[in-house]
This record gives sequence, structure tokens and C-alpha cells, in this order.
Amino acid sequence: MTFLDLAWKNAWRKPLRTVLLMVCVAVAFLIYGLTASFLAGSQGASAASEDIIGVMSAAGRTQALPRAHLSRIAAEPGAAAVGYMARMRGFVDVEKNVVAVSAVEPQALMAVNGKELGLTLALVEALGKGRDRVLVGRALAEAQGWRVGQRIAVTAFQIARQDGGHDWRFEIAGIFEGESASTDTYFTIARYDYVNAARARGKDTVDAFIVRPRDGVKSGALATRIDALFANSAAPTRSQSEKQFLEAFLRQYADIGLIVDLVTGAAFITLLLIVVNTMVFAVRERTFEIGVLKTLGISRLRIMALVLSETLLVFIIGGSVGLALAKLGTVLAGPTLGLVFSPLVLVKAAAIVLALGLATGLLPAINAMRIPIIIAFRTR
Repeated sequence: MTFLDLAWKNAWRKPLRTVLLMVCVAVAFLIYGLTASFLAGSQGASAASEDIIGVMSAAGRTQALPRAHLSRIAAEPGAAAVGYMARMRGFVDVEKNVVAVSAVEPQALMAVNGKELGLTLALVEALGKGRDRVLVGRALAEAQGWRVGQRIAVTAFQIARQDGGHDWRFEIAGIFEGESASTDTYFTIARYDYVNAARARGKDTVDAFIVRPRDGVKSGALATRIDALFANSAAPTRSQSEKQFLEAFLRQYADIGLIVDLVTGAAFITLLLIVVNTMVFAVRERTFEIGVLKTLGISRLRIMALVLSETLLVFIIGGSVGLALAKLGTVLAGPTLGLVFSPLVLVKAAAIVLALGLATGLLPAINAMRIPIIIAFRTR
């Protein structure tokens, strides 16, 4: 019988206990896999770019900026491309069914972050064939059941039309996929000229400018120079990367990263206590057998490795099941929730499996290694 065979048989000495331990491990890593997938997905700031700069009003994201700022920002030597956006939030059919519309200049958007959004020349050309045409993100299209050519009506919460109504009607010209699974595609892209001409108030204003720095230009330095351009103007700006903006936006509601760390930390600490306690009793049950192994010449280090191998087997099997369920959950959830089970999540989870497996097995392994042979035989 090989060393691994012995470890396997010891681990399954009491099948019910082993299965319950594996279930505990699987649940803990299911929680970790889903929460980590949330942070890796479009709902977390990790999906955002650190290169693209957003320029907003220093008075807050609810205050608009004059579109006339565009020429001065574009003249900045470090800016490779500049676009702008007006936001519209509304609902479709019922107020709970909230959707976001970004009114942009299509060619400028293509130059700034068309690659990240998965835009193509064909999509931009389709958007340009009609002022009321829109592009819909894949996640939003699947959630709403929309298709190309369909006409939709978005009832805006705040932006009114010149006729006093809040219903904005659009025709879907195409669906953009996003560069990767972590790209946020739960919104609609409309034409700024259509929204700007039809809205009752706020004409020729934008909610944000989007700037792509030139190669070799640091986004932080460029953001500082842009803000300096308008420091003494009637509409000062605050510039930051897309990633910084999303992190600040999420912190308005809660520190998502801290919440995830607390949830997973509580799950792993509870798991640690359960497994350590169980393995300590399991080693006590085998005190006589450990004495026999020492009598047969098995070294103390090999006995220690034997116990550690048992806990590692429990964690590897249970962790694999939990992570497989987390991956399945992200697939079944689809793009709506923005869950992305990335390779980085898997690598971190594998490291945690090994670390917890060794940590939980360390105390019972040391106890087994230090049991004197005489005391071990007295337990018979």
C-alpha cells in the first residue's frame, strides 16, 4: 500500500464525517467563487479601465458640463481621442425595469473606447442610419428579450422632451458584445444629436467627457492637466480613470470589496474551526494505530505528512466541487448579473485551498507526531 493509498483510506474511515466535511468546504468555496466572480465581473470596478479618463463636473456627477469644453480638452497634447456622453435613466414598461441610455457621438465613442465595448464599423454605420437608432448591449438585450429591428420606448425619469413627455422611442440597430465577458454591456448607446435636439432642458451640455491618453502618457498626469484647464472657469472639472470612478461610485452605497472580504473571511474562519476540531478528534481515535506505525519505523515527519494529506484531500475534493458549482452558477446567471469566473479567481481559490488544507491539518498533524509510543499503546 502506497503512502497516498493509506491517506485515502484514513480519510474515508468514517464516510459520513468525511462527506459532511467536504460539503462544508464546498459551501465555503461556492460562496467565495460567486463573490469573487462578482468583483471580477462588470458589476465590480475590476472590469473598468485604468487608461480611459472620465471628465465630470467638480460639483458632482449630477451636474452637467458645457459641450464647449470639448475643444479645449481635445487640444491637450496628451489626449489621443475625446468623446462625450449624456446619461439618461428610465424604465421600460414598469418602473422597476430600469435601463440606462448613454447618448454619444458614435465616431468619437468608437475612437475612445470602441475596442473595449466591442463596437465595429458595421455597428457604428447602422447607428448612423437613423437619429433615433440605438445599439443595445448583449447583457441588456438578453435580459429584456430585445432583438435587432425592434422598436422600444424608454420612459426617462428626469429628461423631458420638448413636447413635455418623458417617453423616448428608439429602434434597435444592433447589439454590441463587449471585448470580454467582464465588459459591462447592460446599457444602451443612443445618438447625442437626437437626444440633444429633442430634450426640453440642458441643451448642449454633457454629463461626462471620455478621454483616451496617447501612448506613453500617464492617465493621472493627463487628468491633472485637464482639471487645471478649467480650474477658474464657471464649470470646473474632476477627472479620474474609469476604474477610480466606478470604485468611488460603488463606495457611495457600500465598500463592496470589504463586504466580500468579510463574508468570505467569516465562511473560511468557520470552516477552519470545524475542520480543525474534527481532525483533532479523528487523530485521537487513531492514537493506537499511530503508535503501531511508529513502532514499525515510520518517522514522525511521515506521520505528520499523512495527517496533512488527509486534510488536503478533503479540501481539494470539497473545494473543487464548490468552485465547479460557482462556475455553473455564473453560466446559469448569464451576463445580466455580470458574474465572471476568471482564471485569476480560479488561481486564487486554488491557493486558498492549499493554504487552508495545510493550516487546518497542522495542529492535528503535530499532535500525531508528538504522541509517545508508550502512551499510544495504553489507549488500547
